[in-house]
Amino acid sequence: MNISRLLAALLLGVSALVIAGPAAAEAPTKGEVLEVRDVDMYTYLRLKTAQGETWAAVEKAPVKVGAQVSINNPMVMRNFESKSLKKTFDKIVFGSLVDPSQTAAAKGASPHAGMGAVATVTPAVAKLSKAAGADARTVAEVLDGAAKLKDKGVTLHAQVVKASLGIMGKNWFHVQDGSGMAGANDILVTSQDKAAVGDVLTIKGTVRTGVSLGSGYDYAVMVENASLRK
Repeated sequence: MNISRLLAALLLGVSALVIAGPAAAEAPTKGEVLEVRDVDMYTYLRLKTAQGETWAAVEKAPVKVGAQVSINNPMVMRNFESKSLKKTFDKIVFGSLVDPSQTAAAKGASPHAGMGAVATVTPAVAKLSKAAGADARTVAEVLDGAAKLKDKGVTLHAQVVKASLGIMGKNWFHVQDGSGMAGANDILVTSQDKAAVGDVLTIKGTVRTGVSLGSGYDYAVMVENASLRK
């Protein structure tokens, strides 16, 4: 395994707190809403949880003080500065607000069902056909050739193995196409489009390397601002 591929594998594993690869999902953050602050894209919630008070941020939603909420796929960030609120949070949880109307329908189904849910039970992806076009690449080719592909467009034909919607103004996906070795066969994709775990997509985006999201969340390689088509 070459250095770039090994580094990608390590960082994809470390990134579980943000948008994890195939691994167990974090337990939802649950609590009573004590305070609500709305900004352009987010709703900030001060919650009373079993572990104490915490702030959380979700995609903008009509939430009222006193409501009991559950936030899926919680991502903890420390020393996060909200320019909209002109406030720095010592600790804040980003995630997807569970839609209460879907709770009943979700009973008996996957424990990760519901709005913004993250499923990680998808088995290893069988090898998929490569996308068409001059910029077509496999996941392994992007990871191996990240240095040469930096800031260039690529097209992937891959399956979503994990999805996190509405976090930091984007939708985040881990995708695989059956190329590469276990542990280094998965790449992170961001998009404004939505998709679900199990979807097989044509993905067109730009390769970025050395991406830092702050608070220690760094990525050796990812595909940003992608369009997703079934």
